[in-house]
Amino acid sequence: MTGFPEIRVGQGFDVHRFSDEADRVLVLGGVVFPGERGLVGHSDADVITHACADALLGAAGLGDIGMHFPDTDPEWKGADSLALLAHVVVLLGDNGWTTNNIDTAVICESPKIAPRRVEIQQTLSGVVGAPVTLKGNRAERLGSIGRTEGIVCFATALIQRGPNWQESSITA
Repeated sequence: MTGFPEIRVGQGFDVHRFSDEADRVLVLGGVVFPGERGLVGHSDADVITHACADALLGAAGLGDIGMHFPDTDPEWKGADSLALLAHVVVLLGDNGWTTNNIDTAVICESPKIAPRRVEIQQTLSGVVGAPVTLKGNRAERLGSIGRTEGIVCFATALIQRGPNWQESSITA
């Protein structure tokens, strides 16, 4: 590369269905939604945080969330997805990448996202070290998401590697 920063874009996606377990807690973007049905998953099933992690990993060419935190590994059972995202941010840094921003779109009929939007954005931005924006959308009662069977999230991340970064600068 000749003096210009390397810039990449990555897309992330995650979907989880709602759980029938009364004690399952709903976590979205690292924020707990008391009184709402939780999502089924090996970790805390935080679709927003998972989509952000996948977008970052994809942009950096570092695989995907399932590769780093497989749902077959008991180590990740019940894991806090914010901790997983923080680990992804460290992986990017170790490879010379910094995050410029992440934009997300969560699709669900419930809960309402708008009342917690700022809190979620601040929580995720704090972990990522860059702005994370969130849009709440409805499926207008179409399909499984519209029938309130689960929640979907899409994320797009923009990352950058400085012009002076060299692969040999990675330390073990």
